Order: sequence, then structure tokens, then C-alpha cells
Amino acid sequence: MDFIKRKRMPAELNNHISEEVTYLVQNLAIKGLLLTPLRKIQRIVVYLRGGKGQVGRVRTARLLQFSNQTTLIFAPYYRGNNGSEGKDEFCGNDLNDVIVPIKMLAQHYPNVPIHIVGFSRGGIQGLLTFQEVPITSFIIWGGVTDLLLMYEERQDLRGMMRRMIGHPTKNLSVYHERNGLSSLSRHSPPILIVHGGKDKQVNIQQAYKLEHRLDEIGATYQTYYQPTEGHVPRPPGLTSALQKVHQWMDDIERNNI
Repeated sequence: MDFIKRKRMPAELNNHISEEVTYLVQNLAIKGLLLTPLRKIQRIVVYLRGGKGQVGRVRTARLLQFSNQTTLIFAPYYRGNNGSEGKDEFCGNDLNDVIVPIKMLAQHYPNVPIHIVGFSRGGIQGLLTFQEVPITSFIIWGGVTDLLLMYEERQDLRGMMRRMIGHPTKNLSVYHERNGLSSLSRHSPPILIVHGGKDKQVNIQQAYKLEHRLDEIGATYQTYYQPTEGHVPRPPGLTSALQKVHQWMDDIERNNI
């Protein structure tokens, strides 16, 4: 399987070719942004965006934060978003929009390490998919881990969640299916948890719940908490968090963790 369409994007990049690509998932045409290095590919980063629609949309500058001259970066838009066919299901069938391209990239580059970065809503998208694909590690940054907890914490999102998922009292089983902690095991790929202590979009309790679960099962993980930062760190905090993420990927690939 391969991308069925490639559209060159006007971004002027020194080290990458920027393309909007289209691939098929369950007979739907799903789009994503692909940044391919001009040099030999030595690492793949799959960025799972947050939000929905125009909120949290995939941006080239964000992808480049996880890049170097030999890193390929890919970010799916998810169905129903930014020209992708279908309807966004918020961790329903749209999980396949993550699984399919990662398997595709792994097939094309069989010996290249793959890291997933899940930001905000992308955290739960990653937790529900990262064990089904051949990846090297998972970085969850300001990420949702439990949608039921998110429903309780974010009153402003309850209407959207009832429309897309249902009311917890009537559709509790659906929320349980979307709990990113339930399928973890000690054999899960290593996880790096990055979270701000003053995050108002995704409370740090989401990260603590994940850490507690990983402790329980004896999985490999590290945390990088920033007590004074919010959902998106301020410039100095952002720099240090990105340094940690890059160091994490280097250490994982060198078997130092």
C-alpha cells in the first residue's frame, strides 16, 4: 500500500520536501502532511495532532520541532478534518487513520526507528494505537489518557463529546473503550510523559494516572514534568521540553533506556 496522491506544498524548507499526501482507510480518502528529508532517512516521527477541525490543525513549524536533517515527519489530519473524507469520531474508527500510515511507513522503511508524538487529543489517539504498530517509542505531551476524566474536567467540551461519543451515563461502555490505560502492558513500547503543571486544557492528573498505571504493570517510561508551564510551554520551557524529547529518542535508539 502507498499514498494515492501527493501534492507539493509551497513551504520553502532547507532540508525537507513538504507534501500533502492522501491515503485510503476503509474506502475513505484521508489526508496528512509529509516532510521528507533530502538526506537518507534515519528516523521517522509521526505527530498526532490535538483538537478537531481548525483547532489544533497540523502545522509545518510544529512538525519541524521534532526533526533533524535525516528525520521524516508525518502527521495525519484524521477523517473529517482539513479535506479528509468521513466524520471525525474522536478515537473511534479514526484510530485507523493513524494505524494505516504507520504500517505503510514501516513497510517502506523497515529498519528505520519510528517514534509517535501524541499532543493533547493526540495523546489518547496514540495510547489506543501505539501497541498495534511497529514503533520504537511513544511520547505523550500534554496528552489525554482517559476521556471520561476529560469529560468530568472540561465542562466546555461536554457538548462536543456528547455529540461525538455520547453521554457517559448512557454510553459508558464507549468511554471505557476509549480509555488509553486499559490495554497497556509491561511489554508496551517505552513511553515519555511530558506535561505542564499549570495545564488548563488537559489537567496534569491525566499524566499522573498514566504514570501510576505504568508503575503498576512495570512498563518502561520516563516523565518530564514542567510545574510552571501550561498546555503549550513558554519559549524557554518549550526549548527544554524539545531537548528532552530529542534526547529521549536518541537514548531509545542507542538502547540507553
